[in-house]
Amino acid sequence: MTAPAPPCASRPHVGRIPAFAFAGLLVFLALPLVGWGGLLITLGGSPYYALLGIALIGAGALLVRGSRWSVIVYTALLAATWLWALIEAGPDFWILLTRLGGPLVLGCGFLIPAVRRYLRSGPGLRHAALLIPATILVALASTGIAGWAGNWINAPATEARRVLPADAAGDDWPAYGGDQGGTRFSRLAEIDRDTVRKLDVAWTYRTGDYPPPAGTALRRLEVTPLKVGDLLYLCTSASRVIALDAETGRERWRFDPHVDLSKVDTALACRSVAYARIAETGPCATRLYLATVDARLMAIDARTGHACRSFGTSGAIDLTAGLGPVIPGYVAVSSGPVVARGKVIVGGRVSDGQFVGEPGGPVRAFDARTGAFAWAFDPGNPTDHAFPEGGRHFTRGTPNSWAPMSVDTKLGLVFVPTGNATPDYWGGHRTALDDRYSSAVIALDVETGSERWTSQTTHHDLWDADVASQPTLVDVVRGGVVRPALLQPTKRGQLFLLDRRTGRPISPVVERPVPQGAATGDRVAATQPFSPGLPALDGLPLSEADMWGLTPYDALWCRIRFRHARWLGTLTAPSTRSYIQMPGGLGGSNWGSAAVDPARGFAFVPWVRLPMLNRLIPRAQAKGMKPIGPGGSVGGLTPQLGTPFADMAMPFSSPLGVPCAAPPYGLMTAVDLKTGRAMWTRRLGLADNLRIAGVKLSIPLPAGTPLSGGALATAGGLIFIGATGDNRLRAIDTDSGKTLWSARLKAAANATPMTYRAPRSGRQIVVVAAGGHPMLQTQPGDYIVAFALRP
Repeated sequence: MTAPAPPCASRPHVGRIPAFAFAGLLVFLALPLVGWGGLLITLGGSPYYALLGIALIGAGALLVRGSRWSVIVYTALLAATWLWALIEAGPDFWILLTRLGGPLVLGCGFLIPAVRRYLRSGPGLRHAALLIPATILVALASTGIAGWAGNWINAPATEARRVLPADAAGDDWPAYGGDQGGTRFSRLAEIDRDTVRKLDVAWTYRTGDYPPPAGTALRRLEVTPLKVGDLLYLCTSASRVIALDAETGRERWRFDPHVDLSKVDTALACRSVAYARIAETGPCATRLYLATVDARLMAIDARTGHACRSFGTSGAIDLTAGLGPVIPGYVAVSSGPVVARGKVIVGGRVSDGQFVGEPGGPVRAFDARTGAFAWAFDPGNPTDHAFPEGGRHFTRGTPNSWAPMSVDTKLGLVFVPTGNATPDYWGGHRTALDDRYSSAVIALDVETGSERWTSQTTHHDLWDADVASQPTLVDVVRGGVVRPALLQPTKRGQLFLLDRRTGRPISPVVERPVPQGAATGDRVAATQPFSPGLPALDGLPLSEADMWGLTPYDALWCRIRFRHARWLGTLTAPSTRSYIQMPGGLGGSNWGSAAVDPARGFAFVPWVRLPMLNRLIPRAQAKGMKPIGPGGSVGGLTPQLGTPFADMAMPFSSPLGVPCAAPPYGLMTAVDLKTGRAMWTRRLGLADNLRIAGVKLSIPLPAGTPLSGGALATAGGLIFIGATGDNRLRAIDTDSGKTLWSARLKAAANATPMTYRAPRSGRQIVVVAAGGHPMLQTQPGDYIVAFALRP
C-alpha cells in the first residue's frame, strides 16, 4: 500500500503567496545594499553590505523555489553578521543591537507558519526556520552581559592624601565652582556611600520661566546656585536673580534687570552670580554681582535684592562701552564674574562666525564697591590696561573669554580661559597676537591686569576649540612634592596639568605633527600640543568601523559619508570638501568642567564623543548669506563675511537624525592626578528616555547619552551629576564609578549640582537645576530641586 504524500507535497501552492511576498521583500531590501554597498567597496570600505545584499537575494531566490536552503543561507548570514560585528567593533550591546537587529527582525518572516509549510525541498530539517532565533540567542549569550554595559575600568586608585584644603566648600557654597579655584568639591560627608540610598526630594522650586510665553523660544536653565548664610542665590536665563530660603526653598526676594529677550540669543544662559562682602554693616554690605545676557554688570544687595545704586550708574555698568559698534545680542555674558582683592572681573561672549571685525574680547576689572574701571586686558593690545578714550575702542575681533574664570587670591592671579579670534573656521587674517591668545589659559595679575603667563592648548585654532572649561586649581603631589597646579580640560579632549605659578607643565606637554592642507589664504600649524601623561578624552581613533545606525541602510549611508569625507585624524584641516571634526563642537570637555577631590588628588571629568561633519563654502556659493540680526541665534551655517568662505558645521548624523558614531556619547573619566592614570571611565545616561527619529527607545541600559553639565565631588566619597538626556541626577562612587543612587527628575538637569548645610536643621542638601537643553532636545523645565536624607 502506498504511503500518503505529505500535505505540502500534495498541495505545493500552500503558502506560496506569503512566501513569494516575503521573498520579494528580501530582494527589494537587498538591491540598495548591493548598489550602495558596491559604492562603499569602491571607496575602500567594508564589503559586508554588498555581501549582505547578495545573500538576501540568494535567500529570496531559494525561498521562491521552496527550498530549506533559504533558511540555512539566512542563518549563515546572521552568523556572519554577528562575527563581523564582533571582529570589527567588539562585544558592545549597542553595536550588536543595531547590526543584528534589522536582520533578526527580517528573519522572523521565516517563522510565519505559511512560509514554513512552503519550505518543502532541500535538507530534511523539519523546523529549519527555528535555526534563525537559535543562532541569535547563541550569539547574544556568547557576547556576555558585561559587554552590554559598556563600562571600562582602567586602573586602581593610588593611596590618597586625606588633608582637606582650608578653602574647600562646606556649610556654604559661595562661588560657582564651590570655591574660587573651581574644584566643585565639598567637605560635607553626611551623605556618603552608605547613606545615599536614603536620599529623597526635600523641596522643589519653579522659576516661572517654563512653559515660555506664546511666541517665544525655549531658553536654558544652566545655573549653579550659590549659598551663603541662610540664603540660596540663583539666576535665570533672563538674568533674573532669585533668593531662596536655604532650608525650605521658599522665595525671599527677586530682582529683575528687565532684559529685552527679543535682542538676546536663545542659546544664552546665566550660569552663576558672584558674591562678596565689602563692608561689615549697612546697605549693600554683602553683594551679588550679576553679568547679564544683554551685557551689563550689576550689583545687588544680597539681603534685600535691591540694586546697589552707588555701583556704576544707578547700580549697573554697560559692558559694551569701549567695544565700538555692537549689534544688539552680539555681546553677552553667560558665565558669572569673579571677585578678588576688591575687584569684580568679567569676560564675555561674542557671536560666533558672523564677520571679520566683530567686537573684541577684553577682560575687564571694576572696583567692587563703586564700579569704577580698574583695568582691562585687551588681547590685541596686551600692555595697555586703560579704558580707551577719545573715540578709540578695544581691538576688534580678538579672542574672548566666555567660560568661567578661576582665582588664586594668594598668588594674586586670575586664570582666564579663552576662545578663538572670530570667525572660527578660517584664520588667514589673524594677527600674531590673535594666535598667541586664542584657545589658551592666561594668568593675569588681579591688581593690574598684566599678563603673568599664557599656555596655549591649540595653535591657530580653526576648529572652534575654545577653552570652555573653568581652570581647576588643585595642589598635586608629584615626586613627593606638593605643587600648586591648574588642571585644564579642553574641547579637544586633552587635559593639561600646569604649575599655576608659572604656566609650565607638571605633566609633560609635547608638540606633535598634525594633518596639513590649509584652505586658500589660510595656514595650518605644523604641530599641536598634546598631553601624553594624562588620559585623552577625545573618543579617538575614529574609523569606518565606528559608524553606526538604527538600520543597515543609515549605517551604510554613514559609512559612505565617512569615506567621502576628508578625515586624516584629529585636527583635520577645514576644506571645501566635507571634513570630519572629532571631537566635535561639544567637546571633549565643555563648560561643565572638572570636579576634583583635592584631598585624594582625583579629578572627575565629564566629556562628549560626537563627531561633526563640516565644510567650507566658497564665497561665490555663499552669496546672500548674511550675519544674524539683533537677538539672532548662531546656527550651524555661519557666513564668516570678510573671509573667502562661509562655513557649515553640523552634527555627523544619518538621515534619521541618528549620530553616525556608535555610542557612547556621554562619559565621565576619573583621573588620578598623582600618577596621571585613568582610574575608570563610565557611560552616563540610560537609553530609556532617548528619542531617535521621534521614537522613544525605552531601553534601560547604559547608552552614554549626549551630555551638558558638570559634576560635584564630596568628602562622602560621592560624585553627583545630572547633565544627561535621561532626566536623572546620579550619585556615583568615586572609587569605582558605580552608580549608587539616582532620581528621575521632571526635566533634564543640564547644569552642575552644588551642596551645603541647611542653616537650621543642619542637614546636608544637594541642589540641582533641571531646565533641559534645547539643542540636545532634552526635557525642558524650570525646576530647582533639593535633595536630603530621609529621617
